[in-house]
Amino acid sequence: MSKPAADPLPPAPGGVLWSLAGDVRALLMLPAALTMQVAHPAVGAGVDEHSVFRTDPWGRGERSLRSLQLWIYGGDQAAEEGRRLRELHRTIQGTDAHGRRYHALSPAYYSWVHATGFPVYRHAARYLVRPLTDAEERQLYTEWLQVGRILGIRDRDMPQTVEEFWPYYRKVLADELEATVVVRELVAVDQPVPAPDRGPLPLRLLLRVLWPALLPPLARFRRFMTIGLMPPDAREAIGLEWSDEQERRLRRLARVVRAVVPVLPERLRYLPLARAARRREREAERLRRSDRRAR
Repeated sequence: MSKPAADPLPPAPGGVLWSLAGDVRALLMLPAALTMQVAHPAVGAGVDEHSVFRTDPWGRGERSLRSLQLWIYGGDQAAEEGRRLRELHRTIQGTDAHGRRYHALSPAYYSWVHATGFPVYRHAARYLVRPLTDAEERQLYTEWLQVGRILGIRDRDMPQTVEEFWPYYRKVLADELEATVVVRELVAVDQPVPAPDRGPLPLRLLLRVLWPALLPPLARFRRFMTIGLMPPDAREAIGLEWSDEQERRLRRLARVVRAVVPVLPERLRYLPLARAARRREREAERLRRSDRRAR
């Protein structure tokens, strides 16, 4: 009787992904990846027909962020979360805008959803953190492959090296991506969005009162960051416009972000699951040093 395969482990602490994904700056990067995902007609149709992003945007965003953080910082919970996601997507199927049947777990579609993270992290880090070295880029890709395994994606359904990734990526951009209905909604500035329903009650009540005035500038900022932090070739493939003046504004904002975020206290700089994982890793390192001294 063969021994069951061990669950894949999340990327090791201290790696490139460990540093990027838990930093609050990742919150600015994620909308670009999401928009690239739903620019694929099959993925866009699945989200359009089955997601609650219109009726429960804050709950959906919170659940998605927690899931992503578990893939990287969840330890033993990472693979369990991957299995939960696959089970959640098992019944998601239908017909896209071109009349083609889709299933959420079809390797081509599920792998594309995963694949978008690497080019977005790579591109956005140039603005908000710093450009990655060649070695760091390769390490990031290796770590992102490990995330794919946690999600249950087989190695044969993912390019195994950076050199293999870019031809695959460019082919999807050229052959598949378009401004789907969901893309247009995600970058629109006039879509109705309910006031936040998370957080302390006094804050929720205040936001409910101020929301009509706050929503328009927030929607414009969301569009600006979504398109600006998207890799230019993906932006062009989807048909999203971006001017030289917008690029200059993004670079000015990025300089401020790079100056401010690194000096924030840890409780403000890192997302909760990342912060807890960092504490656990520091404690584990302290115990390892203590053990070495005792020998």
